[in-house]
Amino acid sequence: MKKRFIFSVILILGVFAFAKAQTEQLARNYYDQGQFEKALISYQKTLKNQPNNNAALVGLIKTYQQLEKYTEATAFIEKEIENSRYKGLLLVELGHNYQLQGQDSLAKINYNTAIQLVKDRRSSAYRIGKTFQEYSLLEEAIRAYQAGMEANPNSNFNIQLARIYGELGQLEKMFDSYLDLVNENQEYIASVQRNFAIYITEDPTNEANGIFRKILLKRLQSEQNIIYNELLSWLFIQQKEYRKAFIQEKAIFKRTDGNITGVIDLAGIAIEANALEDAQEILEYIKEVAIDDETLLDAEQQLLKIEIKKATTSSALEAIRGRFEALLETHGINSYTILIQIDYAHFLAFDMRSPGEGATFLKQSLKQEMNRFDEARLKMELADILVLEEKFNQALIYYSQIQNTIKNNTISQEARFKVARTSYYKTDFAWAETQLNVLKSSATQLIANDALALLLVIRDNSQEDTLQTALKKYAKADLLSYQNKPDLAIKVYDEILEQHKGESIEDEALLAQAKLYEAKSAFAKAEKNYNTIIDYYKDGILADDAYYRLAKLYEGPLQEPEKAKSNYERIIFDFADSIYYVEAQKRFRALRGDAIN
Repeated sequence: MKKRFIFSVILILGVFAFAKAQTEQLARNYYDQGQFEKALISYQKTLKNQPNNNAALVGLIKTYQQLEKYTEATAFIEKEIENSRYKGLLLVELGHNYQLQGQDSLAKINYNTAIQLVKDRRSSAYRIGKTFQEYSLLEEAIRAYQAGMEANPNSNFNIQLARIYGELGQLEKMFDSYLDLVNENQEYIASVQRNFAIYITEDPTNEANGIFRKILLKRLQSEQNIIYNELLSWLFIQQKEYRKAFIQEKAIFKRTDGNITGVIDLAGIAIEANALEDAQEILEYIKEVAIDDETLLDAEQQLLKIEIKKATTSSALEAIRGRFEALLETHGINSYTILIQIDYAHFLAFDMRSPGEGATFLKQSLKQEMNRFDEARLKMELADILVLEEKFNQALIYYSQIQNTIKNNTISQEARFKVARTSYYKTDFAWAETQLNVLKSSATQLIANDALALLLVIRDNSQEDTLQTALKKYAKADLLSYQNKPDLAIKVYDEILEQHKGESIEDEALLAQAKLYEAKSAFAKAEKNYNTIIDYYKDGILADDAYYRLAKLYEGPLQEPEKAKSNYERIIFDFADSIYYVEAQKRFRALRGDAIN
């Protein structure tokens, strides 16, 4: 009986609370719909039942103002202000009410009184400052937050102050406030960097970049805080000045008892940006200071990849081969050197053009004891080499073995995609399409994108041409490209463009051929192809690819920034759903010389 009574009381209280919430929600809905007379009645009713409802209090004031009942608003605020726990907020509202009537002197008096109140009611600083911000009274908001921090040393409004300083264009104060915040709590570093990225550009001469650099250097002179080294490194990375970032990372390494993570990360960033000389210098340093074999081997592996990219003569390639062999002889054929083994086999097959030797080496490697993931990685490279040799059926066996051994994993997804691609190379388009249909919904976005792209190539070029004549040639050209035979691939694309002009395959062939031209530094020919796609297929699915790659071409090797800007602009205006949209915006603003991204 007692339990039933308690349940009944709880139920009644719940219904009552729900009814009160509904009344306020109704008032808010009326306000949002512009039905201010109805909103007024609902807010008055809410406050009658809930006199301390802050949202309803502010809602009623705003409703009076929408109805231009400023006198009623003033009377209401003055009545509430004496006994309300929201006195500071109401003083700001009263000031704003006077400002709406053009009575700026009265508004100022109330704003100053609200700020003065912060000193007595320290907990009100946030609410008062936030209300000032809502009315774009930024200078007053700064004073309120500063008064709050002076009255209570434990309070921290640096993030609010930083954002306001940013809005006002007071960059030095903004950076200082963010740095004070990070100094107090380093967990804010990622959030602060995201805010810095709004102002920092790739251009070292950008005003914000210069101010930020000076502040950090000044702070480092007076306070040896490692966070400033980290932020300087971050700044130099944004400016693509990797050697300067390297100086900071070395300083961090020396002051953190040998934590080399930052130096390793910087090497990876430099490699990705194709700053190979800088990356090489960083990796050589890692080799010198590495205290474990894993770090040392990784540095050696990355250095070899850079050497392969730079190699232009057979003697350079032979020297690289010697380094691979010496490395494997020193560290052995074992689980620690699996990735080196894979790179060596790939080098033999694709760079030394000795696929048989690469395959033989991998088959020997597969005889060692290893876990199933390492076995899958070795088999994947072996299958890739067999595709290179056009031993498609053997390659498919290995890819299938990987799928059966490791299920529901990125490796198995990659193997399935390579089954589809190999089937496509051997012109078994039906089986390729079956595999790609599954992969287009892959959890791995990169594989899903690649699968969808290949699926569209097959489908688009199988409807009109039931014999798939053009598609077969296109697959052949793709295979030649994979086999690192760009000149032969370009010739096959030329055949497609001559014999299948106007067919759906044309824009695909133009784009694929243009990429090969770029790799050969035949930039004028690549430019021509991209412009042809834009001229004749501007409504096709590859138009944004053409605009973007053409823009990159103009921005980089062709050195025509105005044309680059124009092509980025086309993506921004015409391809809002493009995967290049965000990057196009960033590059366009950088080329336009925006001080703020």
